[in-house]
Amino acid sequence: MLFCIVQIYMNKEIISDSYSILFKQNGFDKLSNHLKNENYSKIFIHVDNNTKQYCLDVFLNKIQIENYELIESCNGEENKNIESCLKLWKIISDKQGDRNSLIINLGGGVVSDMGGFIASTYKRGISYINIPTTLLSMVDASVGGKTGIDFGTLKNQIGTFYDPKMVVIDNEFLNTLEKNEISSGYAEIFKHSLIYDLPTYNLLISNDTPFYDLKTIYNSIITKNKIVLIDKKEQKERKSLNYGHTLGHAIESYFLNSENKLLHGEAVSIGIVLASFLSYKLFNFSIDHVNSIKKHINCIYKKIEISESQIGSIIDLLIHDKKNSHGKINFILLKEIAEPVYDIQVKKELIKESFKYYLS
Repeated sequence: MLFCIVQIYMNKEIISDSYSILFKQNGFDKLSNHLKNENYSKIFIHVDNNTKQYCLDVFLNKIQIENYELIESCNGEENKNIESCLKLWKIISDKQGDRNSLIINLGGGVVSDMGGFIASTYKRGISYINIPTTLLSMVDASVGGKTGIDFGTLKNQIGTFYDPKMVVIDNEFLNTLEKNEISSGYAEIFKHSLIYDLPTYNLLISNDTPFYDLKTIYNSIITKNKIVLIDKKEQKERKSLNYGHTLGHAIESYFLNSENKLLHGEAVSIGIVLASFLSYKLFNFSIDHVNSIKKHINCIYKKIEISESQIGSIIDLLIHDKKNSHGKINFILLKEIAEPVYDIQVKKELIKESFKYYLS
């Protein structure tokens, strides 16, 4: 059955604005043709410590490329910052990168986000292509044209909207990942089902492990792409992609430099439980759904103990959320599965109550 799914989806192509999202060898063949035909002055392959070791040779064996320069950043969210960008801009400049250069981002969300930001700002914008190697970057970071870096511990505070030339998805790279990296990416698949796709939600919620076959990955990308095409600059509908992220980002930021550092999806999974409880309290979202969501999350992710003082500090970080406007903290909540509501203000005491529900 898996072989059939691979055969069906390996030749799929999703159109997103001016670029294509391609799958498996069909995508790499088109990438090879693109590199041959575009006559880039310089091709930079951007990797981190992990993808250099585990993914670079796999990638190079799948494409036809004669000359390239390797640029390397340090892995981890704590390195998605302006200091890392300064180092990479200098390397690109020293290697005589010009406006006709290309960056190929081979890696996870940090590589995709930061590499896209570097491309969007160098010489006022050069071309880039994303080759995501983690589940998180396949279904989220590499798709949608958002680039960005963190400002201190604050997530994605500096960035641009800047589309890649192409995205190529190959689930073979997932074989290089640890279990927690798979779980981190799964949080985004689960979120997509909550905000848009009831049939997929029903499929996922019936499992007590992450379910991520190639069809599910494809459908998750389709969901994000449809939403982005409706609302590219996040005026309304695209905000739904932040379900669970308002508190999730604050939680991730709070624990970033601690011994209990959380991966993005681990923090977002907590945010999903909190947002679901808030949806129940404010929009009568089914408590049965809320309990099922919490049970599902607890099967996949380790519960994180959060003290009352830590909750207060996390809530204080909400003021920096990108969806805020006019000093108001805006949440994305649900009326029903696949029925999001936008720009909802939530009182601090109710947020604290949602944490009590998660911790119970």
